[in-house]
Amino acid sequence: QVQLVESGGGLVQAGGFLRLSCTASVDIVGPAVMHWYRQAPGKQRELVASIASGGGIFYGNSVKGRFTISRDNAKSTVVYLQMNSLKPEDTGVYYCKAVVRGVHEYWGQGTQVTVSS
Repeated sequence: QVQLVESGGGLVQAGGFLRLSCTASVDIVGPAVMHWYRQAPGKQRELVASIASGGGIFYGNSVKGRFTISRDNAKSTVVYLQMNSLKPEDTGVYYCKAVVRGVHEYWGQGTQVTVSS
C-alpha cells in the first residue's frame, strides 16, 4: 500500500514562504503524476500544481509565479511545493496526490498552511 506524508506546513505572515514536502512510502514519484491540492474552510478542494513523469508542469492561476513544484532528483520518493509571496487566501489544508498509470490514486493526510495578514 502506498502512503503519502505531507510536511512543512505552518503559520506564516503574508509575504513569507514555506516549502511543503510529500514523501511516498515507495518509489512512485518518478513514474507517477504528482499533484498538490488545497482546501480552504468551506471551499472545494482545488488543484494547485502538478508535475508529470515526463516533466510537464501545471500551476493553478492563483499561484502562478509564486509557487514551484519539483521532484527531489536524489530521492525519487519526494516532491516539493515551494510557496513564496504567500497571501492570506493561500490558507488551507494542502494535500499531496499521486496518480499511477492513470488509474491508481493515493492521497496524503494533508498539512495545514495558515497565512496571517
